[in-house]
Amino acid sequence: MRQSKLVINCQPSIAPFLKKEVEGRGYRILRADKSGVTVEGGWKEVVDLNLHLRTASRVLWLIKSFDANTPDKLYEEAKKIPWHKIIPGKGYVSIQSFVKNDYILDVRFANLKLKDAIVDRMQEENGERPDSGKERDRTVVYLYWYLDKVHVYIDTSGETIAKHGYRKIPFKAPMIEALASACLVSADWNDDKGSFINPMCGSGTLAIEAALMAADVPPGLKRRNFGFMHILGYDNQLWKDALAKVKMKDKIKSKIVATDWNGDAIEAARQNARTAGVEHMIEFEKVPFEQSQVPEGPGLVMLNPEYGERLGEEEMLKSVYSDIGDFFKQSCKGKMGYIFTGNSRLAKSIGLRTKSRTEFQNAKIDCRLLEYELYDGSKRPDEERPAPREVKPKERLPIVEGPKEELIERPRESSDQRFSTEKPKEDKPSDVMSRLKKKKD
Repeated sequence: MRQSKLVINCQPSIAPFLKKEVEGRGYRILRADKSGVTVEGGWKEVVDLNLHLRTASRVLWLIKSFDANTPDKLYEEAKKIPWHKIIPGKGYVSIQSFVKNDYILDVRFANLKLKDAIVDRMQEENGERPDSGKERDRTVVYLYWYLDKVHVYIDTSGETIAKHGYRKIPFKAPMIEALASACLVSADWNDDKGSFINPMCGSGTLAIEAALMAADVPPGLKRRNFGFMHILGYDNQLWKDALAKVKMKDKIKSKIVATDWNGDAIEAARQNARTAGVEHMIEFEKVPFEQSQVPEGPGLVMLNPEYGERLGEEEMLKSVYSDIGDFFKQSCKGKMGYIFTGNSRLAKSIGLRTKSRTEFQNAKIDCRLLEYELYDGSKRPDEERPAPREVKPKERLPIVEGPKEELIERPRESSDQRFSTEKPKEDKPSDVMSRLKKKKD
């Protein structure tokens, strides 16, 4: 693999935290925008980034850039790429793409033209044509075609690295691992911060990610298949060397606690932690969030409560958010409190002044990570407190040399629309809502 630009994508709103993470690993950022960052590298860097990045979705290796305004021109230019030196002759290739071009009404047609260029070139060179399809477990080619500008990549990740592989029991509406990691990066979590308390833990993603970060366990450690492993020239010694350099902790200084009133959630979280190899680092307890045991001293308390997606639920959830505020005030003095929510109206019921509001997106929902400084002892007068700050990704020009993580463009939302409560509906009642209904009965 020759040295080239490596475009590291992430989910919307995570880019500032991905940039911080990549720079923390010693890379020089060539470009940063709302969909990710660009660095330069070859085999060593590809392996390192896929193994260690917590907030990324994929690492793309740029093969070639060219101009093309028609499907035929795309085929002509793409066929010039020496695919027989990249893809195994009897391999399997999947084409993924982002396309915005006047000649293309269906992206599948662009994918077909690129696939034809690949297999035709390989047939001419060595008489073999690789199989193709939608599966991303082997060689994945990514096409970014915007107007007449084309960039062709190898997706060295294959399956997304936003999922870290341990969550075998997702339970209900789980937060994807990369988003959970970004929340922890936003809160500056590390093993020197004291305790980490995760009431309403659900499937345990936040607590598990906190343990993995505290113990310096790479998110790709247990994964055995990446896209780069299906590129000609790959030597598995590269992977072995990268693993040999990993220095993990078997014990951590932090005390991590995960609680939930639902026994099924606790069991799911415990099994997921076991799969991740950090079960011994987390204390699990089946209790309502307000009864969570909070250790003395400094630390973080982070919750991801329900947003209220069904008619009538928002009104019922006001008491839950109010109880969270009371829990913070009464049980979490001296800590930093965090609430991840997609409902600004419910957030007002917490009744505490925020220190910051960091902008995130969870699927299609505009969310905030609300930060609260929970003073130990008497409260400072309001006039002495700093005004809350809004933390959000900087607006930058659209990416030029790399693709967007969001493959479907959406109209820009107004500021009034950003913090909406719209969310895909589930067939099952939500966890917190089922508890509220039991209490009501």
